[in-house]
Amino acid sequence: MKSLLLLVTLLLIGAPAGAQQEVLALAVDGAEQQNWSLSIQMLVLMTLLTLLPAALLSTSAFVRIIIVLSILRQALGTAQTPPNQVLLGVALFLTFFVMAPVIGDIQENAAKPYIEGEMSAELALETGIRPLREFMLNQTRDSDLELFANIAGRDDITSAEQAPMSLIVPSFMVSELKTAFQIGFLVFIPFLVIDLVVSSVLMSMGMMMLSPMLISLPFKIMLFVMVDGWALVLGTLASSFYT
Repeated sequence: MKSLLLLVTLLLIGAPAGAQQEVLALAVDGAEQQNWSLSIQMLVLMTLLTLLPAALLSTSAFVRIIIVLSILRQALGTAQTPPNQVLLGVALFLTFFVMAPVIGDIQENAAKPYIEGEMSAELALETGIRPLREFMLNQTRDSDLELFANIAGRDDITSAEQAPMSLIVPSFMVSELKTAFQIGFLVFIPFLVIDLVVSSVLMSMGMMMLSPMLISLPFKIMLFVMVDGWALVLGTLASSFYT
């Protein structure tokens, strides 16, 4: 994970467009120091890019956002509307918006000095991981971090600042899943009330053969549009990471 973060952040985010000079960023220490050529670096980078989706899921705001949007679609009862591609696109760009301060910090303090040759790869990795680590710790519950520390048998960890990334990442994901379902529950309640009201009215009228979902769907869409639901949900999701 650290190697992927270093390569993606330092070579993609911080690399200047159209650079013509060959970059010698990776070196192997031995009897003689051997620098890796740009072609080898690009081969390693393209290989590690296959792990980018996993890194996005495990270290960013994407998990919370996509789960809440999926629960929202289920609560509306609109089946595949919006389609999965639209939800993924909204979740992805909202994730970029939420993570913009973290990405900017990494670029300014780690990627840029590393690309300009002012900082070693090891120091750039250590500096670049710091804002991401701080972001994840701010969203991670102490109980989840303590759970994984106990599973790993790390009795030497007395505070969150001492926890390694191997403990922070799973703790962060569990906390994000819990938070996402809590928000999804609150989103689901108003639409559930509409379904119950419509179902009760249909039963009192003796219309047993008519699906309540068919009748309640227009009312749920109307309610969602009237309260400007998309702006409300997306705005609340974005602000939930900085409260």
